[in-house]
Amino acid sequence: MNRDCIVVTGASRGIGAAIALALAEQGHHVICLSRSGAVPAYPDAPAEVAARWVGRQADVTQPQALLAAFRNLSENGWRITGLVNNAGLHIDAPSAELSLDQWHQIMDINATSVVSTCQAVYPHLVAAGGGVIVNIGSFFDKLGVKRNLAYCASKAAVGAITRCLAVEWAGKGIRVIDVAPGYIQTDLNADAMAPEGPLRAYLDKRIPGRKPGTATDVGALVAALFTPAGNFLTGETIYVDGGQAIAH
Repeated sequence: MNRDCIVVTGASRGIGAAIALALAEQGHHVICLSRSGAVPAYPDAPAEVAARWVGRQADVTQPQALLAAFRNLSENGWRITGLVNNAGLHIDAPSAELSLDQWHQIMDINATSVVSTCQAVYPHLVAAGGGVIVNIGSFFDKLGVKRNLAYCASKAAVGAITRCLAVEWAGKGIRVIDVAPGYIQTDLNADAMAPEGPLRAYLDKRIPGRKPGTATDVGALVAALFTPAGNFLTGETIYVDGGQAIAH
């Protein structure tokens, strides 16, 4: 008998790890896909939750590796019912000096890999009778941010990819949603986000609630999209930024 699973890219740390935790707590088996193949490092996670994580190695910028990874899962008795495209990269550089190599690196990881991973999972979702794809974007997709030309463009592309696939694949029972976080505190940026960190004074002024979000906030929302609460939701970008982008 096939076991249902949801694939999460970049699930070994940060927001991806929090998403994998929330989904496993909800009862899903989670395939944690990353270059390292590691599962989230949550030593306090209950054994029954951690047992639902399965590590797999693949580079999201390599389409053939993705196809092989999904094929291997299917051959080993996994029925893929969902995908979370979380893997991503940020590069900060003056726009006048941004090299084309840097541009391509950001676009390849943040946007092109979303297309490749969605294409790789598509036949498996069709075989499962439908499913859910959640793409992790950013609220930078609608902002003009200094030194973030490639990043902003790549995340705007994620929103466009989400809308197009949602419309085209709806007939196959596949829903596609873009979750766009604002400033989120994770283990990777904890020092900068700390109360006395370099970003905190700025965020206290810009975020109405006067504090950044957490990876747990994002994980909880993504997990909710895999419940009946999201059954009629597709093609939308959901901003998780504490109201920062709309605050005047």
